[in-house]
Amino acid sequence: MVRTSLRLAGAGLLAATAATHLDLYLTGYRSIPTIGWLFLLQVIAAFALAAAVLATAFAREDGLVPRLVAAAGAGFAVATLGGYLLSLWIGLFGFKEVRTTAGTVAGVIEVAAFAVLAVAASAPRAARAGNAAGADAAARPAGDARPGRGLAGMRAVLAAAGALSLTALAVLGGSVAAATSAPAGGSTSASDTPAVLKTATIGGVTMLTNAKGLTLYWFAPDTSARSVCYGTCAAYWPPVTGAPVAGPGVTGRIGTISRTDGGTQVTYDGHPLYTYVGDTAPGQASGNNLDLNGGFWHEVTAAG
Repeated sequence: MVRTSLRLAGAGLLAATAATHLDLYLTGYRSIPTIGWLFLLQVIAAFALAAAVLATAFAREDGLVPRLVAAAGAGFAVATLGGYLLSLWIGLFGFKEVRTTAGTVAGVIEVAAFAVLAVAASAPRAARAGNAAGADAAARPAGDARPGRGLAGMRAVLAAAGALSLTALAVLGGSVAAATSAPAGGSTSASDTPAVLKTATIGGVTMLTNAKGLTLYWFAPDTSARSVCYGTCAAYWPPVTGAPVAGPGVTGRIGTISRTDGGTQVTYDGHPLYTYVGDTAPGQASGNNLDLNGGFWHEVTAAG
């Protein structure tokens, strides 16, 4: 009964992490080179493993297949968490993760999934030892402590899983606390720091870029006097802030607005400007015409 409950809980946690990553994929990661399809692969794998764990939930308690499936689920959870931590620390495939609530929640769920499924994978071995000890109890001399080995093994499994999970949570918490809430490619300049606007030809169209050559975007729900992109939205679409400076080819009307979270955001022909977390190098415009974070995003042409 306990092992069945553990497998059911593990399946639910794997499905939860799959759903969380699906939300991240749909709301900002699907257009990021390499990272996008890896997110989708991760979602598919998590749902498949959740289904496999659920299918074995009521199998024989001492069966090898249920234990292997649970171990696979635990390994997947810890591997996914490891990938997230690496992307926070050093970046993966040219992309450095930003701090978001959804990402943090996914990390916590992955730790829980690992703990539950690791115990589910190991518990049958400990239980078998306990059952065998019970069956042989009459044949052992009085005072023989071997009947308690099964329980002791289970306690050891719980202690090991708990220690590893607490360590993982501590590492996750420290990594999230140290991570930035805006990607390195975005502009987080102070209001008196120059924000140089340039132009570049992307796909045969002359586009507006920042000083690093990253494509700039405007958000349909914004107005000429107000940005509505804050929180997680601003993590995916970092606002261009600072004192605007027009480079060669920039002929539109440049201005600024005040953001409610502090700082001055640059505008171009009445549109507050942003970069996109999915653009990791000059010449990319993966955020163009995306319907994310509450509205459509469009690249800014030099003509306005």
